[in-house]
Amino acid sequence: MTITIRAGGPDDVPLILGMLDSSVEWLVSQGRTRQWGTDPWSKDPKAVAIVERYATQGTPYIAEVDGAPAATLTLTDAPGSYLEPADEPERYIHLLASDRRFKGRGAGAALLAHAARVTREAGISLLRVDCYAGDDGKLVAYYERNGFIRTEPFRHGADEWPGQVLARRVL
Repeated sequence: MTITIRAGGPDDVPLILGMLDSSVEWLVSQGRTRQWGTDPWSKDPKAVAIVERYATQGTPYIAEVDGAPAATLTLTDAPGSYLEPADEPERYIHLLASDRRFKGRGAGAALLAHAARVTREAGISLLRVDCYAGDDGKLVAYYERNGFIRTEPFRHGADEWPGQVLARRVL
């Protein structure tokens, strides 16, 4: 098995939405409906607009397993508008998702390592991400296993969605 990572762009929006849809379907099958809801992102105009904005203003990366697209994340210079930016230059991870057919093959971890390498090569020491922190905390633990440290919990929106910001120093 070979994992390769390529830079993406706006043309990859349908591919990214497909991975998000796959993740939502899997989360729903696990009873984890609070993280990303129950409906496919590709059917929600607001979600599609978010993906299009990140794919245009940030740098999406696609991990391929033996040539097949398996996972994605996008790097930008700041968090989403619901969080304060850091008081230093940073890179921020958005929309880490995988095609669940590739679960457990290391594509997500390879993307996180790639994000750290790209951040370091840009001379920036801070890499951050936020994620869903509800239910059993498995997503937070996943980021911790990949070198991130919890920094600040937060609540978002009218439904008080439980989130966690994590950071990793790469220099």
